[in-house]
Amino acid sequence: MKILVLHGPNLNLLGTREPGVYGSLTMEDIDAKLVELGRMLGAEVICRQSNHEGVLIDALHDARTWADGVVFNPGAYTHTSVALRDAVAAIGIPVVEVHLSNVYAREEFRHKSLLSAVCKGKISGFGWQSYALGLRALVEG
Repeated sequence: MKILVLHGPNLNLLGTREPGVYGSLTMEDIDAKLVELGRMLGAEVICRQSNHEGVLIDALHDARTWADGVVFNPGAYTHTSVALRDAVAAIGIPVVEVHLSNVYAREEFRHKSLLSAVCKGKISGFGWQSYALGLRALVEG
C-alpha cells in the first residue's frame, strides 16, 4: 500500500509558526513519524508540501496513478478552494482531510470546509496525531 501525505500552505513553517496553535514539531518531524508509522503498518508513505494551489492539484492528480489513498492537510485552502475540492472528487482514491488544530474552536470562517464532503473522513484537533489517525484510517480501514 502507498499513501501520499500532502501538506498545504504554510505548513512548511511548522515548529516556528504559532506553536501554541500548531505545536512545536516541524513538518519534517511529522513526516519522519508518518514514514515510520507507515512502515510499522506495512505501507509506504510519501510526503509532499506546497504553498501553491495548482501544485497541490497536480500532486492529487498524480497520486491517482500510484497511491492507494491520501492524507491531506489543505491548510487555509480548506475554506476557499473549489478547485482542490474538485480535484479530490475527481481522483477516485480515498482522501482523509486532517488538521492539526481543532478548527471548530477557532475563528468561525475555519468552521466550513469545502473539501469535507468529498473526503472519506476528517480528523482535526489532535496535533500531529491527526495525520497519524488519518494514515491509520486509510491503511487499516
